[in-house]
Amino acid sequence: MSAVLEIGEVSVEAGEIVALLGGNGAGKTTLLETVLGFHSGRVMLFGRDASALTVEQRVQAGVGYVPEGRRVFAGLTVRENLEASSSLPARQRRQRVEEMLALFPMLGERPEARAWLLSGGQQQMLALARAMMDRPRLLLLDEPTLGLAPVVVVDLLRRLGAMTADGTAILLAEQRAALALSIARRGVVLSRGQVVRRGSAAELAADPMLADLMAGA
Repeated sequence: MSAVLEIGEVSVEAGEIVALLGGNGAGKTTLLETVLGFHSGRVMLFGRDASALTVEQRVQAGVGYVPEGRRVFAGLTVRENLEASSSLPARQRRQRVEEMLALFPMLGERPEARAWLLSGGQQQMLALARAMMDRPRLLLLDEPTLGLAPVVVVDLLRRLGAMTADGTAILLAEQRAALALSIARRGVVLSRGQVVRRGSAAELAADPMLADLMAGA
């Protein structure tokens, strides 16, 4: 395995999901935004020091980001949202749109629907599909299950797990530890911006102190 991301005590390898755990104010979003370049800090991406790269350069290098809040273009259709989020040549972009519509059936059923007409779960799937359009090597997810119905959460987690088959690395920020650890290989717990615990998903899931650590933000 090769390290796709290294930032402080947090690392993610190709083809794995790492759960970034912590309560509100723990520093999860700040860490993700530092990886993307919104905040300064030493970041290693794909084996090279990316600290001096701009946000645009990091995205071009292969970083995808789904922020909290399902940010999509409300007035555009599902298809238009996907097209607008890609820098691929026109023919490849059209092909990739069809691949995303096939990967996310709830989007494939409504490709011409305006985003504001979609349910919360459909909007989250659209946000994820948008981030996947240019085939990122590293995907950053900030609280993707927030506000979703349980059945949608199960479907979302299943699709995230499938995305790693081609080597995509995922850093998954979540407050719901059990959900994140159910699909992650490893986990890191943050409190006030510091790593307070890390280990395999199984180790963290069985840790009797996990709830206390999560509440320590």
